[in-house]
Amino acid sequence: MFGEYSIGDLGAIFAMQGFAGLILFSVYVLMALGLAIIFGQMGVINMAHGEFMILGAYVTWMTSNFFQSYLPSLFAGYFFIAMILAFIASGALGMLVEWGLIRHLYKRPLDTLLATWGLSLILQQAYRSIFGAREVGVELPQWMLGSKQVTDTIEIPINGMFVMALTVLITAAVSYVLFWSRWGRQVRAVVQNRVMAGAVGINTEKVDRYTFGLGCGIAGIAGSAFTMIGSTGPTSGQLYIVDTFLVVVFGGAASLFGTIASAFSISQAQSTMEFFMSGSMAKVLTLLAIVAILMVRPQGLFALKVRK
Repeated sequence: MFGEYSIGDLGAIFAMQGFAGLILFSVYVLMALGLAIIFGQMGVINMAHGEFMILGAYVTWMTSNFFQSYLPSLFAGYFFIAMILAFIASGALGMLVEWGLIRHLYKRPLDTLLATWGLSLILQQAYRSIFGAREVGVELPQWMLGSKQVTDTIEIPINGMFVMALTVLITAAVSYVLFWSRWGRQVRAVVQNRVMAGAVGINTEKVDRYTFGLGCGIAGIAGSAFTMIGSTGPTSGQLYIVDTFLVVVFGGAASLFGTIASAFSISQAQSTMEFFMSGSMAKVLTLLAIVAILMVRPQGLFALKVRK
């Protein structure tokens, strides 16, 4: 197999595969950040997380159409407004779902799994009824098209670089909110000891609602990024939900660094193995490796110590 390529060609191929892995890593991180926050703090298994992502994608698609039709002179910058609107729409829906459904099911993780799975089916049908069953694509601004020539054999797509830059920015913002803001200290207090946090005056119900909304809002931003690498349909979120759960569990619940390390490991492993074998076989081998590691270390790569 390797005899067909020179050393330079192999280097270029591995560089391109590595960059493809970084794009996949970016999508995993954006999806898993919100899920890790929700699962780590509240113990809620949100099977509808992919549908919150697709809501953000649909909001981006509608914003693109609006700017094309009514504000074509501002179309070059519509994507930044679309991300803000996607965050608000998904976050608001998440807070509504927490108030109407999730808050009644705390300390019952299996019930949250079934309830959010039913919610995901409802949202999929709602998207199908509102937007249609066919997949839709977003028109990107001209400056996001094309690729940048790094060497004679390596080209990097501009939209891929934008997704990675967006991931770094969102991760830094979430890190600041969770570790340096007053609200973040309240969130971590609730994670470590909910009863004691309530005893010192922290409104744990309000913290839960805002946390669920934040996690769903980040999924909405992930949906905006998703439109740059794939088409949007009512069931598109299901393509990433299993991999996202793998990232969260493998990295360790409620561990931001663990989520990032897990997403990087899984994405690079899949991308590299896809050069040697089919995509489905690469996914299977990655899953088997994760299962084997979790059998030895069931708490994940990095786990927070939580006092009950």
